[in-house]
Amino acid sequence: MKKYLLMMALFTLSIAAVNAQDGARQRLTPEERIKATMEKMEPLKLSEEQATKTKAIFTDFYNEQQKAMEEMRASGSMDREAMGAKRKEMSEARDAKLKTVFSEEQFKKWKADIEPPMVPQRRNN
Repeated sequence: MKKYLLMMALFTLSIAAVNAQDGARQRLTPEERIKATMEKMEPLKLSEEQATKTKAIFTDFYNEQQKAMEEMRASGSMDREAMGAKRKEMSEARDAKLKTVFSEEQFKKWKADIEPPMVPQRRNN
């Protein structure tokens, strides 16, 4: 009986430890996100001018995204659909700007290879 209770206690503690780790995810700052994004853009072989313009576009995009999330949290409304629509609108505006900076080939590579893994996936927990 004591072994059974000890095993149950250890099992419960291990489950709690795993769940606690998941809740401690840190959000990246816009600067950290920009740096990571620019590193992922290396396969596009951007010129210096393109890189500068791209960095400015992503700076605006990530700052706007952070502001929208802060406003949503401050209002107490965690409407996922509204935030999803806002995120889509911001992404479309960002892509329109990127189209003016990238060549057609670079933009296709961005949409096909680089952007998809960067889009936040909804977790099913």
